[in-house]
Amino acid sequence: MTRQKILITGASSGLGAGMAREFARRGRDLALCARRVSNLEELRAELLAANPGITVAVRALDVDDHAAVPKVFEELRAELGGLDRVIVNAGIGKGARLGTGRADANIATATTNFVSALAQAEAALSIFRKQESGHLVLISSMSAVRGLPGAKAAYSASKAGLSALGEGLAIELRGTPIKVSTVQPGFIATDMSARAGDVKLVAPLDKGVNSMVAAIEREAVRACVPEWPWRVLDFVMPRLPRAFMAKMS
Repeated sequence: MTRQKILITGASSGLGAGMAREFARRGRDLALCARRVSNLEELRAELLAANPGITVAVRALDVDDHAAVPKVFEELRAELGGLDRVIVNAGIGKGARLGTGRADANIATATTNFVSALAQAEAALSIFRKQESGHLVLISSMSAVRGLPGAKAAYSASKAGLSALGEGLAIELRGTPIKVSTVQPGFIATDMSARAGDVKLVAPLDKGVNSMVAAIEREAVRACVPEWPWRVLDFVMPRLPRAFMAKMS
């Protein structure tokens, strides 16, 4: 099945903008939202210039404004004439060692990456249940596979919650016309990964985005991307001694 009308949150930069470019190249109609609407306007102009046959709708959206999420999703659904796929991509990478006076950063990370993702899933599934079809995609992280120490503890916990949500929904909706995919990217070259200091095993942005889009298009229930080396590490990481994980982190 071709999912023609695709909504992407957090689409103003990084992986969200990269996925928008790739789906536009494939001729899909897009609904893009993020806080930085000026960036979205620039991206829309770029996408329409390169792919004049598509439709691109944009809206400002702070996903932490949970009441605004269903309203914006409904506006975009109406503008595109439906939604076939919603990609819950908006996220942040703040974080600090717990107990060091930066509770604000850790709470913000947990809120945006899990609670706000839950609000987006609620809004998307409300639309999909009414139309009895759709594809929900949750962009998690390889950090979900194993709890990470230090400044990444809250981030990995938030993404573990998101992956668990995706698994539960996939089980619930198994055998129905509504599909759920959880995509767990490893280190991909974005501004967020650079700020986090992720320098080992970093995939170029185009390779990372292409592997994500491929997993989304085949509607995998759970995918670690790029497959090498993250599919192997998905198996290995839960089995490593804690002392080794501390050194690796």
